Amino acid sequence: MIPLFVDCSGRRVVIFGGGAVASRKAAYFSGEADVLVVSRSFSQKISTLPVKCTVLDTGTVSDEQIERIINGAFLVIGAFSDPAQNNRIKNLCTAKGILFNNADGEAGDVIIPSVTMGKNYMLAISTKGNSPAVSRFIRQQLEKDNPALDEMIALQRDLRAQLKQHQTSPAQRNAILSEVLNDSEIWEILKKDPAMARQQVTERFLHE
Repeated sequence: MIPLFVDCSGRRVVIFGGGAVASRKAAYFSGEADVLVVSRSFSQKISTLPVKCTVLDTGTVSDEQIERIINGAFLVIGAFSDPAQNNRIKNLCTAKGILFNNADGEAGDVIIPSVTMGKNYMLAISTKGNSPAVSRFIRQQLEKDNPALDEMIALQRDLRAQLKQHQTSPAQRNAILSEVLNDSEIWEILKKDPAMARQQVTERFLHE
């Protein structure tokens, strides 16, 4: 498997299950994809999300009925607590060439990572399905240890553009950007006063 960032806008994602796991998966894709959740019942959280819900007991219906639901889907997620139900849906998806993520059961084609993001970045973390708890731990540590990450990315972006205007060479730009990135004092100032950090960087490297 390799990591990819995929534009899911307009794509159909079908989630089987209505409990806590299905709720997390639905929240992950809601607002980005056309999400359908299929289950006998639904958690309170699912009812608050911008997703469609279909009441169905998949354990009592035929494969043909499930196939009609998954037809045209970009991604299907098995989020039942029963691995056998998830595996059944996985086999139907495999036969149709539909991407599948299995919350509990045989591995599918897709692993949904733990994600942390800001205005200027998105980081996805995966332990290849071995330990969701470790993925969550890494995400929480990144967020805790790098509170100024968004500001640093914005600073780097703007500084890079200014350095180009000053007609610096690629090697000079890389050296300056790296120096700023590794300056612990700038990181500390960014947390408290981003404008002051930008001023110091401008005075130091652009002599303005």
